[in-house]
Amino acid sequence: MERAVVDGRCAPGFEGVRAAFERNFSEHGDIGASVAVTVDGEPVVDLWGGHADRAMTRAWERDTLVNVYSTSKGMTALCAHLLVDRGELDLDAPVAHYWPEFAQAGKRDVPVRWLLSHRAGLIAPREPLTVRHAYDWEDVCGRLAATRPWWEPGTAQAYHAVTFGYLVGEVVRRITGQSLGTFLRSEITEPLGARVFIGTPAEEHARCAEMVGQLDEARIAERFPGVPEPPFHSIADHPLAVVMLALTYIPTGDVNSAAYRSAEIPAGNAHASALGLATVYGALACGQLVGPGTLEEMRRSQSRSGERDLALDALAPAGREHHWGLGYMLNREGQAGPNPLAFGHGGAGGSYAFADPENRLSFAYTMNRYGGGTSGDDPRNRGLVTAVYAALERAAG
Repeated sequence: MERAVVDGRCAPGFEGVRAAFERNFSEHGDIGASVAVTVDGEPVVDLWGGHADRAMTRAWERDTLVNVYSTSKGMTALCAHLLVDRGELDLDAPVAHYWPEFAQAGKRDVPVRWLLSHRAGLIAPREPLTVRHAYDWEDVCGRLAATRPWWEPGTAQAYHAVTFGYLVGEVVRRITGQSLGTFLRSEITEPLGARVFIGTPAEEHARCAEMVGQLDEARIAERFPGVPEPPFHSIADHPLAVVMLALTYIPTGDVNSAAYRSAEIPAGNAHASALGLATVYGALACGQLVGPGTLEEMRRSQSRSGERDLALDALAPAGREHHWGLGYMLNREGQAGPNPLAFGHGGAGGSYAFADPENRLSFAYTMNRYGGGTSGDDPRNRGLVTAVYAALERAAG
């Protein structure tokens, strides 16, 4: 492989981040990628390099956008918290207060809080959908409103890999009259000048990188041989049923297609630059988007002591407890550096972004080669985070 050209800048003291970024190309197989770090709201790292396509004919640019899978969830959750901060959304009110049709099938009293903390029991509709359905917002939300939960809401947590975005996004839509992607742009990203889109405009598609080795149903089937074909009638049908429900009942199709890029799938199809994500999380870290009470609630654990996630435990059964904040991954294992109060979200394949308010720092990494892990599991983002905090430690003397 030809040596990747890395462009951009690092502030003095952050040269180790550049070295780690270059190693991602030489040692960890990156094709195209970007990394950005802000401190006090100002970029101290803004690097990009490699290629935006599989054929390596198109250079990755500063404004290149790429699908970041579940790193999208941090942006989706932020839209809800902005409404909380404005007094327009009560996390402990029933979802049905804002979305009356949601009261069907025993969900009348399910609070908004459980949507954000993966406790609603709605990891999928009861019938497998097609890609065509995934792009029809009204259809998916109507089906979820009518769905009987797969377990008693509130009694267990399981990562709502795809449905999270429709559920939270519909609450935002009912309150604001705007789609999740429109609200994100008008209230957060455009005012900040951040290149992050959910429902990417057609005029931006030429700036989108091609994902290489995307997550799809074939890869899921290869990873879990022997799992029976859907439909599943209960999560007890098979030990991996909860994972298959969460990942395949709303298939999203080819992530490099114009249809996918234009659609709003707020749990997993944000297209962003690393600097765009870091700019948003940097504003959070510096107290610019929500007040201190809302910020603390966002990163408060919603999980019980010792509790495991039914879906994530099936994917990687290590017997570890898992703590969810309100739409965010909490930093219990140091994947976001040494501050246990840092919070953010990672995406399948390796993208990752987070805020560290105590250090007034944000971090984001995006890439187009689908890797083997998410936040904390992928050596590319892990090496970059380690280099960032090493620079901070040296600066502190």
